[in-house]
Amino acid sequence: MVDQLPNRGLELEMLEEMGFSSIDDLFSDIPERVRMNAQLDLPPPQSEEEIIADARRLLGSNLAMADVVSFLGAGLYRNYVPASVFQLVTRGEFLTSYTPYQPEVSQGMLQAMWEFQTLVSELIGLPISNLSLYDGSTAAAEALTCAVRVHNRKATQKDTVYISELTPPDRVSVMQNYCQGAGIEIKYLHHNQDGTIDLSSVEQAAGSCGIYVEQPNPLGLLDGGYTKLKEIIGENTALIIGIQPISLGLVEAPGNYGADIVVGEGQPLGSPVTAGGPIYGIFACSKTYLRLMPGRIVGRSIDVDGKEAYCLTLSTREQHIRRHRATSNICTNETLIALMGAMHMSLLGPEGLEHLALRNITACNLAKQKLGEINTIAIPHSSGSHFNEFIVELPASAADCLKYLDGVGIIGGFDAGRWYNGRKNWLLVTVTDQTSAQEIELLAAHLAVWSAGVIA
Repeated sequence: MVDQLPNRGLELEMLEEMGFSSIDDLFSDIPERVRMNAQLDLPPPQSEEEIIADARRLLGSNLAMADVVSFLGAGLYRNYVPASVFQLVTRGEFLTSYTPYQPEVSQGMLQAMWEFQTLVSELIGLPISNLSLYDGSTAAAEALTCAVRVHNRKATQKDTVYISELTPPDRVSVMQNYCQGAGIEIKYLHHNQDGTIDLSSVEQAAGSCGIYVEQPNPLGLLDGGYTKLKEIIGENTALIIGIQPISLGLVEAPGNYGADIVVGEGQPLGSPVTAGGPIYGIFACSKTYLRLMPGRIVGRSIDVDGKEAYCLTLSTREQHIRRHRATSNICTNETLIALMGAMHMSLLGPEGLEHLALRNITACNLAKQKLGEINTIAIPHSSGSHFNEFIVELPASAADCLKYLDGVGIIGGFDAGRWYNGRKNWLLVTVTDQTSAQEIELLAAHLAVWSAGVIA
């Protein structure tokens, strides 16, 4: 193998410095049966121009979501993000920054972080927001463990939390990973046939450490029953609401109807759908949870000269304090992506966010109307209010339907049977401000053709 090295003298010198006489000696710990002894199947050396041409050819085989008609959502959503967000976030001051341990040289970054917290707090209706978490699922799981830390002493159902039975399995999996090590039991809240929360099920959760529901829920429904939840569970049980942030341009802020902790996937604000990431999680709460919440907080103060100054005010993660006192093992976070959300919110303003939410819900209503006119399919929760997605019940499996739609160049939605047993005919259709009326008409036409063929 040494003979194959391009600069044998230099390589031998390096091996000798490490105490080896050959490359084989260097890799002697690797069993011979798994070593590759043949030549690598690589092309000959290329110039930079040739490499770029090859890279463009390979990248050309990718299909961007924006290049196809797509009705896929189920947690990540296409919304228009102004071009200025991407221009701002690629500035070196943001792009290269990490944890601002030295506030005296990090005032700009710290202020940007503080602005993100402020915007989230105003959006959600709660006084405290942290500097984001990895994603919506980790934020939800952290909320459950935080609720136990705060309420376990007075809880009659100790080390117990309740979550909506509609919570997607991938999110439940993260919750279980967080809770099982802490000895926290997860129980489930039930829903009615129309998709709304079963309030009698919520009554059974009173006395637990916390309950978790989503608004809109995973079926896309906006549930008016949530305004009664805090009254039912009482002050010693945390009400945790998972939100889709764009919806808050129209929907009441959870903090205004009793939510103690609000979490959510921040991706629809500021971040495109890029193969599932990077994304960021929102976490906001009332003062009761301040000292035991995960992550970190930037605070604004006045320095000795009477000028505004920013610094990390609260950091309960293990990197900053004694490990046994840490509330979370969150060791880094998605600050750069969160700042994209802050930029997006700042550029929209209250009226812009309301307009964006209105575009989402209008497109949803149009899609419900058009698909509801097809007599070979059904809309199970048609009487409810949806934000930007809803369930369509098909005459055959959603997987088969999606395969057909893919063949005509349409990503038709999400097979909800992957979430819910016995619902293999459920298709979750998502529309956003990026969905045109013509695309909705196209989906309706192909669903009509496919479903008619199935029944025939």
